[in-house]
Amino acid sequence: MATQQSAPPVLTELKLTPALKDTVNTALERGRMIAVAYVSAEGRPELSFRGSVQAYSDTQLAIWVRNPSGGILAAVRGGRPHITLLYGEMRPDYKAFVTFRGRGRIESSEAARRTVYERSPEVERNLDKERGGVPLIIDLDSVEGFFGGTVLKMRR
Repeated sequence: MATQQSAPPVLTELKLTPALKDTVNTALERGRMIAVAYVSAEGRPELSFRGSVQAYSDTQLAIWVRNPSGGILAAVRGGRPHITLLYGEMRPDYKAFVTFRGRGRIESSEAARRTVYERSPEVERNLDKERGGVPLIIDLDSVEGFFGGTVLKMRR
């Protein structure tokens, strides 16, 4: 007799769980990269890996952007704030694939600068010892995918 598997639980409230925050915050040290996508001034999709992605709050991610004149900040300054981040991990014993979507904004307060820089992995901080970068805060609109045995369908 076949046993029926129950469907995995579904999270719909947009609130990053402690485990999901930890996964984001430790991605680089575990050898995982988070891909970040935005739209260039020419309307082309741009994609890059970012090692400083971190959970900033229950509903926000942050990135320490080392180059203040770089493309992602130019997109935000140019009225193209929509950002998508993609995390994936596929092992025989564990699977996680999460898409984060939101709107980026540049944060200039000294408190945010200090927090985002200091929470960045050491290897990332060492690439910007002069702290010339800029904190980019991403206000999340949705988090979707599969994580920790749970389907994610979180929306603002």
